[in-house]
Amino acid sequence: MTSSSDGMNYAPQGKPAPVVQTGEFCFAAAALDHGHIYGQCNGLIEAGGTLRYVYDPDPAKVAAFVQKYPQAKSVARLEDVLDDPEIRLVAAAAIPCDRGPLGVRIMEAGKDYFTDKTPFTTLEQLDEARETAARTGRKYMVYYSERLHVECAVFAGDLIADGAIGRVIQVIGLGPHRLNAPSRPAWFFEKAKYGGILCDIGSHQIEQFLFYSGAQDATVTEAVIGNYAHPDYPELEDYGHANLVADNGASNHFRVDWFTPEGLRAWGDGRTIILGTKGYIELRKNIDVARESGGDQLFLVNGEGEKNLSLAGQVGFPFFGQLILDCLNRTEKAMSQRHAFKAAELCLQAQQQARRVTLGSS
Repeated sequence: MTSSSDGMNYAPQGKPAPVVQTGEFCFAAAALDHGHIYGQCNGLIEAGGTLRYVYDPDPAKVAAFVQKYPQAKSVARLEDVLDDPEIRLVAAAAIPCDRGPLGVRIMEAGKDYFTDKTPFTTLEQLDEARETAARTGRKYMVYYSERLHVECAVFAGDLIADGAIGRVIQVIGLGPHRLNAPSRPAWFFEKAKYGGILCDIGSHQIEQFLFYSGAQDATVTEAVIGNYAHPDYPELEDYGHANLVADNGASNHFRVDWFTPEGLRAWGDGRTIILGTKGYIELRKNIDVARESGGDQLFLVNGEGEKNLSLAGQVGFPFFGQLILDCLNRTEKAMSQRHAFKAAELCLQAQQQARRVTLGSS
């Protein structure tokens, strides 16, 4: 299965847009449990980051990683990374339940941390990371890739900032994914390890809602989870949805699921619809179904008319360069720490509050 149809190993590549010289921003990769580590590293390298080390206890994972990134020196211990004063950031994609504790360890060592989503599986982990980040002054950044590493999603943010659709009043997010169960590791089906569907892939949706609406906080008003079609994996949640209302009055509905049909060319027909007071935007991120136009399609409707923009290869991924400069300058232009933690908090709350349903239940 190709990476475009396999979400776990989907690692977008963009145009190099370095913001630093070679060797000016050295980083390491650790905990290679999810294929998103390749997307994280691609983004940092394209922005000028120098990948110096890789660490994982599994030699097979390390060998595959070094084949892709031969410049990365494999090390036997995480301490070999943390003891190098030139390493400024550690990118990691650990098993979800391990991401919080790993981030605390890395921040305590004086490094910034860049983790795959979801960043936590419990509110206690979030509390510990918040305290550690505040005390150490280190960053706990999150790879919310469905906005940060999708060009139409990046451009949507620019349009909203320019007032193209007025004030955002609602965001609808659809996040279907292909299960491809045989390729998944055992932890993927253990709820204590992956955190639940609203905590996991739902984190993308809540982060996008906060960003596009400009909200600082929100309340979860409804949350639902279920396992409709996978009795062989009793701890898997193959469906979830939630509704939120933000502190600024904007509302959000999102659905996430593991029901992408085999006949779809992409791993999921991810869509976002953003309603404003003066227009609306629709994003068709990964595919434009039954058409050959590809993904990264943005539809804009406002007082000036209707537009369809094909944005693949046109926008780039500015988050990674901004993150590098934030680490060097101790600024917050890529993403504020408050925003990263608030999105995580809300997805954990949604998961905690969720009502479990099955087919035929009232």
